[in-house]
Amino acid sequence: MRHLAILCVRNEGAFLLEWLAHHRAIGFTDFLVFSNDCDDGTDVMLDRLDEMGMLTHLRNDGPYDKGGIQFTALKIAGKHSVVKQADWILPLDVDEFVNIRCGDHTLSALHAAIPDATAITLTWRLFGAAGQVRYADAPVLDTFQRCAPAVMYWPWRAAMFKTLYRNDGTYRKPGVHRPRDLNERKIDRAHWFDGNGTRLPDKFRSKRIFSNFGQDNYGLVQLNHYPLGAMESFVLKADRGRAVHSDQLLGLDYWIERNFNTDTDTTIQSMSGPRAHALAELRADAILSRLHDDAVTWRKSHFEALLRREPFRALFGRLMMAPPSRPVSREAAQFMAHHANLARKTNAETP
Repeated sequence: MRHLAILCVRNEGAFLLEWLAHHRAIGFTDFLVFSNDCDDGTDVMLDRLDEMGMLTHLRNDGPYDKGGIQFTALKIAGKHSVVKQADWILPLDVDEFVNIRCGDHTLSALHAAIPDATAITLTWRLFGAAGQVRYADAPVLDTFQRCAPAVMYWPWRAAMFKTLYRNDGTYRKPGVHRPRDLNERKIDRAHWFDGNGTRLPDKFRSKRIFSNFGQDNYGLVQLNHYPLGAMESFVLKADRGRAVHSDQLLGLDYWIERNFNTDTDTTIQSMSGPRAHALAELRADAILSRLHDDAVTWRKSHFEALLRREPFRALFGRLMMAPPSRPVSREAAQFMAHHANLARKTNAETP
């Protein structure tokens, strides 16, 4: 089977090869990668990978529709031949790594465990900064192994998922968190399963972008999410903006809702050998190796430039002082959810 990952990147050249090596190792056969506004050579690196037959690279230079850069890319992707030829599709970000926790830890093992699935929800497991201040050219998966506990009640983003779905016409278009444009004539074929292999209610066929709270959603597969990196990397991410809303500067609120370091999870290291082999093959290419090193140099120099400017200097100072986030209790989460619902009801009734 052909498994396609769709990726959108900007200034991520220092992390791209590790991400690609890991997902090739677990069984992805095709990659459709969009780039925009790159200053670190990510787009040139993608051109080289395209030349080598490793992926398909498209520059997403705009104009962008009202949904923003990522939505525009996915709209283009829906019409591309590599998407039409795929058996399974998964849109991802470069800070997301699929972690299959069954069988031989490949996509084939996951399908064997859930053979009837049309769609499988891969719930985020948030990995915090682990106290790392300075960015270093080291594998993300080796550096950041501290994470949120398996059972969380808050924030709701801790339960968000991406969807690996069968490209059989049940859904006509890829989406950020879930496939879009459900074909109503095929709705009975839409069998959704969670990361434990449990059949999900029918409402998941057409809505929901987060898993149920208060339970472990990671029995067979999880999505390791590294949204922060070291503090230096987060300052660069703040400069880049959000993936969906690139004009929104990231702040301390984003950091606090994701910097969980209470637990340790090294299960993704089950693929360390195949991943290292795939990465060595990529780094053996002299052009790719040079472009990777250039991207690392750019990250370090760009951070130094940002630190001479506000609000980035202030943000870095706040990160240095902020304690790690801690999970809240079920009771506290219920209290916050209750008042959030009241606020939404009040706003809806306000003329």
